[in-house]
Amino acid sequence: MALQLVRPLCVFDLETTGLQITKDRIVQIAVIKLFPDGHTETFNELVNPCQPIPAEIAAIHGITNEMVADAPTFEVLAPSLIAFIDDADLAGYNSNKFDIPVLSEELLRCNIEFDLGARHFVDVQNIFHKMEQRTLAAAYQFYCGKQIENAHNALYDTLATLEVLQAQTEKYTDLQNDIAGLSKFSTVGNQQADFAGRLAYDENQEVCYNFGKHKGKTVAQVLKLEPGYYGWMLEADFPLYTKQVLRKEMERIKASNSSQNIEDKLELLKNKFKKP
Repeated sequence: MALQLVRPLCVFDLETTGLQITKDRIVQIAVIKLFPDGHTETFNELVNPCQPIPAEIAAIHGITNEMVADAPTFEVLAPSLIAFIDDADLAGYNSNKFDIPVLSEELLRCNIEFDLGARHFVDVQNIFHKMEQRTLAAAYQFYCGKQIENAHNALYDTLATLEVLQAQTEKYTDLQNDIAGLSKFSTVGNQQADFAGRLAYDENQEVCYNFGKHKGKTVAQVLKLEPGYYGWMLEADFPLYTKQVLRKEMERIKASNSSQNIEDKLELLKNKFKKP
């Protein structure tokens, strides 16, 4: 059962200097863009992270400081990358928890906003874990009958991820093969309001905290209970996009409260001058 695409799907993978979303940087980005008519285009670039690649990390993905010394920085590559992705949906392996948050951080450092609501995100790992509970290498063997020859190279991992996704839709006949359905199925837990999952939407579509002592409480509720919590999050080591979403929610709350105060004052005036 072939994937049903309404618009292009960009399957991508990142290699980085480490696993800390807020601190580590991209050293390689590979994207395979699959179009509704079946043809593909590829974007594959090494990136100068402007910080050292630890030896233990280089040993995993094989990208050394020397290899990226003359590579363009992410800021230089960002315009061509965004133009390549355009309005496509995104897919990856563990992408919802790592690759998309990291990509978002890099873009925000370049003052480029990445619209969460404008596209679908398909996490192939989540589909795999819901169905079989395995790693990417095992998924590739299980679904495609192949061994990954160059694991932890972004382009090869991206190729494997695309093949696994296509094989998943063929194997599971009850699995929706449209991107919107796959995005919903591969999402774990509440609907996220940010890429890192620190904020989520409740049943009333209000932004709530999705971690710690205030998990499940809306931002508006916590503002009344512990006003300083908002400031703590802005100062702490949370992703830039998380802070951006939180700021916008606070602006919405303040605007709503201001509007309500005006309505209350008007109502008081009406009652004051109401004829007996």
